Amino acid sequence: MRMKITWEGVFPAVTTKFTTDDKLDFKAFEHNIDEQLSAGVDGIIIGGTLGESSVLSNTEKNELLKFTVQKVNGKVPIVLNIAEGSTRDAVNIAASAAKAGLSGLMMLPPMRYKSDHRETVEYFKAIAEATDLQIMIYNNPVDYKVEVTLDMFEDLAACSNIDAVKESTRDVVNVTRMINRFGDRFSIMSGVDTLAMDSLVMGANGWVAGLVCAFPRETVAIYKLIKAGRIEEAAEINRWFMPLLELDTFSKLVQYIKLAEAEAGIGTETVRPPRLPLIGEERNAILKIIRDGIKNRPILPDYLNIGKKEKALL
Repeated sequence: MRMKITWEGVFPAVTTKFTTDDKLDFKAFEHNIDEQLSAGVDGIIIGGTLGESSVLSNTEKNELLKFTVQKVNGKVPIVLNIAEGSTRDAVNIAASAAKAGLSGLMMLPPMRYKSDHRETVEYFKAIAEATDLQIMIYNNPVDYKVEVTLDMFEDLAACSNIDAVKESTRDVVNVTRMINRFGDRFSIMSGVDTLAMDSLVMGANGWVAGLVCAFPRETVAIYKLIKAGRIEEAAEINRWFMPLLELDTFSKLVQYIKLAEAEAGIGTETVRPPRLPLIGEERNAILKIIRDGIKNRPILPDYLNIGKKEKALL
């Protein structure tokens, strides 16, 4: 039976691991997934920007998907990112994805073409009609040039399986705008690491995270503390985390985050060309940020049991 998604909590957008001879590194990938699950994440997203999906063959994507489904084994839902240039290709992927054991899809607007209101809505509707998988719209106009506006969401509300948004407009006020207009019709997942705490405090349901790939426990701890109302504790961890979270805001976020994974001992820094590993002054500067963060890593509270002790006393 397919696992239903509750769009809340921390959903890592995991990286794809490669060997030095440019093959999929399932051993390193498995180690990182184990760390994510142990830290208490609430879902796994594969095939996104951090997953270097654009340079994976269809065969590799299918192998990675199959491995992830088997590894996670129903512990948390698995979500596949779809970023395609044509409606036909996106529909075909969505139609076949359910057979692979996925729970949901994360959907970007059409790639390489700046679609207008009608085209964007029809694109998403066509995909929603091709599958009964739950769908999270990825709203990132800064990087992908098409904003999914509130009026578009009004039209998309007719599709019952479109039930969440990855909010990456960089405008925290958009969280409030969505809640004011739609109530709880769409779950809101913060998609920008540096704005995640602010978004969660303003009412976002969860966090699609990047630096979680290297620092899963700190990420989940911030989420749990905020939702428990322990804002100052969360803010203290977030202040420590911010120089690292800012690595998610650059065009080389894949190289930066993979280097952080390697330094944290739960990944490798190997990327697939045209991306290349960092060298020289740039590498030294990023390493300093990462190593300073690791050196000053905070002591975390027993975040996985927040709320459980209080309930036990009732």
